[in-house]
Amino acid sequence: MATQAAERPAQTPLETGTPEAVVVRFAGDSGDGMQLTGGQFTLSTALAGNDLATFPDFPAEIRAPQGTLFGVSAFQINFGSTQIETAGDAPDVLVAMNPAALKVNLAALKPGGLIIADTGEFNKRNLEKAKYETNPLEDGSLAKWDLLAFDISALTIEAVKPFGLGNKDALRSKNMWTLGLALWMFDRDRQPIVDWLKGKFKGKPEIADANIAALNAGHAYGETAELSGPLKKLTIAPVESEPGLYRTITGAEAVSLGLVAGAQLAELPMFFGGYPITPASAILHYLARMKEFGVTTFQAEDEIAAVCAAIGASYAGQLGVTSSSGPGIALKGEAMGLAIMTELPLVIVNSQRGGPSTGLPTKTEQSDLYQAVYGRNGDAPMPVIASRSPADAFEVAIEACRIAVQYMTPVMLLTDGYIANAAEPWKVPDPASYTPFPAKFLEEKNAKDADGTERLLPYKRDEKGARPWIKPGTPGLMHRIGGIEKHVDTGNIDYSPANHQAMTDARKAKIDNIVVPDQDVALGDTTGRLAVVGWGSTFGPIHQAVRRARKNGLSVSHVHVRHVWPLPQNLGELLSGFDQVLVPEMNTGQFKTVLRDQLFIDAKSLTKTSGQPFSIAELEAAIGKFFNGTPNDEGGEVLPNAGQLPEPDSGYDDGSRKRPKGVN
Repeated sequence: MATQAAERPAQTPLETGTPEAVVVRFAGDSGDGMQLTGGQFTLSTALAGNDLATFPDFPAEIRAPQGTLFGVSAFQINFGSTQIETAGDAPDVLVAMNPAALKVNLAALKPGGLIIADTGEFNKRNLEKAKYETNPLEDGSLAKWDLLAFDISALTIEAVKPFGLGNKDALRSKNMWTLGLALWMFDRDRQPIVDWLKGKFKGKPEIADANIAALNAGHAYGETAELSGPLKKLTIAPVESEPGLYRTITGAEAVSLGLVAGAQLAELPMFFGGYPITPASAILHYLARMKEFGVTTFQAEDEIAAVCAAIGASYAGQLGVTSSSGPGIALKGEAMGLAIMTELPLVIVNSQRGGPSTGLPTKTEQSDLYQAVYGRNGDAPMPVIASRSPADAFEVAIEACRIAVQYMTPVMLLTDGYIANAAEPWKVPDPASYTPFPAKFLEEKNAKDADGTERLLPYKRDEKGARPWIKPGTPGLMHRIGGIEKHVDTGNIDYSPANHQAMTDARKAKIDNIVVPDQDVALGDTTGRLAVVGWGSTFGPIHQAVRRARKNGLSVSHVHVRHVWPLPQNLGELLSGFDQVLVPEMNTGQFKTVLRDQLFIDAKSLTKTSGQPFSIAELEAAIGKFFNGTPNDEGGEVLPNAGQLPEPDSGYDDGSRKRPKGVN
């Protein structure tokens, strides 16, 4: 975590030839420490005052065979002196620690981009594992890129030789050598990394010293070696920022902090019941370190026990929270129905990943939307909200807590693998800027009979449709609770036809009438030719693609939805002001279906289920297909097949199907 107090810098022109932003991708074997390298480079970049966004990408296997294509781990960072919304499309620099890393990531590298390769790993065995017939560093196949190849492995061994490490242990510092070179290349300070290494290896100072030596050696190599060609020192100015305290934050960390803040605003202790699952486990890890804020964490024996424990905590008067990914959310389904039937506050965080079943556990997707909105037995309505970025997850977590407490309902908060693992700068908000929503518990009987006798009606609803929250043990307020249907007022068991109809209608009306903010336009006008409507982590690439399209004169706007269920009341009217609506999402068109169903909007899909986020270029191309003529020709017509947009990787499924993949 990097923290920095920012002052408003004076606007100065960038040096001639200095780019506003650079995309760097570190790639290597899953044992090469690429995630650690990228994380520490992110720390130094944040402290340098650049805006940034990151994208960690690692294998699903705990330890894929070394040197294989499936074992490649990568970390991409986009940083610059301008506003950064995504982790970038094509990298400008690719650091490839072995042949497999080069092969997997080369296609993404920008033409003319720089490859930094470790020749020490390009031996016959590793080339065969990566399916190379010849050495790409020597056969001329990399001619359209700049290539800087040298033996990082040997240089690392030489740097740590004074510490008496064997070659195997010495090579574990190779990522620090590479990081040192990157810090020199982009004019970064080494001291924060040195301090971090000393803290991490406090009990093993010889390991800390070896890693620091490797870091310094990599930096010195760039500083002193007479390297011709592409390797140059590049200084990128800080981004202009509002004054305040900034820190880097991942989505998982932001959700955790937001849940704690939400519980504080509700004036409740928080109970978190979880079970480890990728990529949601980090939330449990973060919350376990926050006991001083009244947080109790419980790692249960399975997903069902985790959510049931959280429901029990809510019944006892705490804010129950649970978290998982798609497969675990499926296991929690029956208990979520119990929370809906008992009408208790509960926050369920779903860090979506590729599916179905185990699917793509370390890759991102948005394919749990149907599950979130519809995926329970019976008529079981539940609010659903979605975070658009790592930093936004903080605000969304607070909103989930507010809705859960004020409306006595479970709420599902959707993030995904990209948001959970990615990092970006976050301006730490002023706690005083948030309006508290203290929970209210019923402490006395709430009804009277005709003769004046006081009685308790545990399902008597307030103006929001919420039933009272009663702590067990409150004198005189004993009541029933459970999963079988209850009487509309008394809470006694009653599954008569009329009562079940009334309770079903009441639960639905409560959710339908939740007050959510009106939908705004993230970028552009409130009417026009095309609205690109997104939700969740598609925000960054959509925003940049729409910005570029508008710069080219296209009548296109970006609308991004946070409250997925119920939808903002003005959303239908807003979207009706556009000729066409395009919905890019990392599934087969789920939110498009929701919009068509709820708002009668003829929305069109752009879908992607590759486990990778949308690129800006993919969305920019899709927007262009909605317009006929040149970009500046406002008189052009929308193409007749405007909605028939192929998935970004294009192509057809097979000879028997004539419809492009991804078209809905």
